[in-house]
Amino acid sequence: MLQSKRELLKAAFDGQETDRIPIGFWHHFILGTEQFQGLENEDIRDRAVLGHKKYYETVNPDMMKLMNEGFMGYPPVMDNELKTGEDLLRIKSIGEDHPWITEQVKHVKKLTDLFGKEVMTFYNVFAPVQVIRIRLEFYDLDFERFVYLAENFPEELYKAGMEIQKDLMILLKKLFKETSLDGIYYCVQNIQSTMYTKEVYDRYIRPTEIELLELANRLSDYNILHICGYAHHKNDLKFYIDYKSKAYNWAVFTEGVSLSEGRKLFKGKCILGGFDNNPDTLIDTGSKEEVEAFAKKLIRESGYKGYILGADCSIPNRIDDGRIRWISDIANKELNEK
Repeated sequence: MLQSKRELLKAAFDGQETDRIPIGFWHHFILGTEQFQGLENEDIRDRAVLGHKKYYETVNPDMMKLMNEGFMGYPPVMDNELKTGEDLLRIKSIGEDHPWITEQVKHVKKLTDLFGKEVMTFYNVFAPVQVIRIRLEFYDLDFERFVYLAENFPEELYKAGMEIQKDLMILLKKLFKETSLDGIYYCVQNIQSTMYTKEVYDRYIRPTEIELLELANRLSDYNILHICGYAHHKNDLKFYIDYKSKAYNWAVFTEGVSLSEGRKLFKGKCILGGFDNNPDTLIDTGSKEEVEAFAKKLIRESGYKGYILGADCSIPNRIDDGRIRWISDIANKELNEK
């Protein structure tokens, strides 16, 4: 009997033989400052749900990554100038009854209720200090201040991260208790500064994010660690080789670390990726024949154990979902040709 989509993905996560290669791609459905304003605007949340639904119906994916857009605006970070160490120290836990947590859980439940019986679902969760970076880079469009804060106020950044981690841990507990969520897609990234060697990272950043990952692993056997190379941010993947997760996703093209090399680095665990996610690359501009040929190449090279066909990160929003359906159809066609 053929594996269901849920069985297929679990088998891939567990390193077992799969009937075919599962696919998992995703992109944003809400753009710009609205990504931070869903708590105040129910219409944004509704459009996000409709976007996920349309994507699912068009692409026929084997998993659904649920985007946290609308809720990227963590209140103590949004209500803050984020210019000094004192500003960072003003970031304090908001507690389990805050609407940012309770409304977010309701939103995720709507999404898991839509897809959870057919495919596994994973909620996007930014590591604590990344919540600050996302605000500065995607809301303020200030691409230098996060590194400035990290270099000049490392102790204060650490303390802010620990406060944010408290609330994200509350959020995770509620999500796994009150929804049918299968796991999280946990986003980490090196601080883009030469000051942040692994020793410095382990001192100031790792403590703010590792407890959250460990909690996720206690709540679910199926979590994905995403080492984010979005917009060509570079990472030393070795920072994360002891970050335990069921599957690993990194920027193959930006980092220059192939799928096979990454599989060795992460000790044979399940890997996710293969396509460059950046604009004007194959997935964005290639012909149908070129996209299908590359998908077949990835399947042939990566094999039928511990591999999920996807991209380095979120794909450009301008891409027609029908292009991703090409890849989905190849994965399903390959079932008959294996």
